[in-house]
Amino acid sequence: MIANLAFYLFSFILLASAVMVVTSRNPVHAVLFLILAFINAAVLFLLAGAEFLAFILAIVYVGAVAVLFLFVVMMLDVDFTAWREGFQRYAPIGALVALVLFVELAVVVAGWTIAPGASAARMFPTPDNVTDTVALGSLIYTSYLPLFQLSGIILLVAMIGAIVLTHRERKRAKTQNLAMQHARRPEDTLVMVSAKLNEGILPEKETL
Repeated sequence: MIANLAFYLFSFILLASAVMVVTSRNPVHAVLFLILAFINAAVLFLLAGAEFLAFILAIVYVGAVAVLFLFVVMMLDVDFTAWREGFQRYAPIGALVALVLFVELAVVVAGWTIAPGASAARMFPTPDNVTDTVALGSLIYTSYLPLFQLSGIILLVAMIGAIVLTHRERKRAKTQNLAMQHARRPEDTLVMVSAKLNEGILPEKETL
């Protein structure tokens, strides 16, 4: 009973935080709700008996990816007000993309549950003396190695994009050009004049 109550509690918090990620107007708040969603998903993995996935989700996604999102959002000087002005113009395109994603998810879930042989495909038999980490590693690096490598490439491209977006050339700092200073000659900077007594060196129209 306690496990069932904990499952429904953390599932409700996960769904609520996921909705807040999409509906939050402040992007920093959206990232914080995303971190909350990851933590609740990790707890659900613990309740399901997948300790390795729970710790990986907490360490990698909460400790690295979500924090990276948070710092990138805070460092980028983005005018989110201008983005919201074109929401109605791009709303039909967004609705179409959401519909396509929903149909794809429905097809995947239907194929995972009601397709012939779906129960056998979901089972990955492992010996009793094999831990979850070894079983998951064997499955990923044998059956799903190309997809695993592709996900790594996608994360690498995302990291490079974040670095490019946040990198700016700072022109406020004044630097010295030592070669130019050492190559400067006195005749390039000094002008020797012969000024008479009680007379200035400037023309009459430029004198104060």
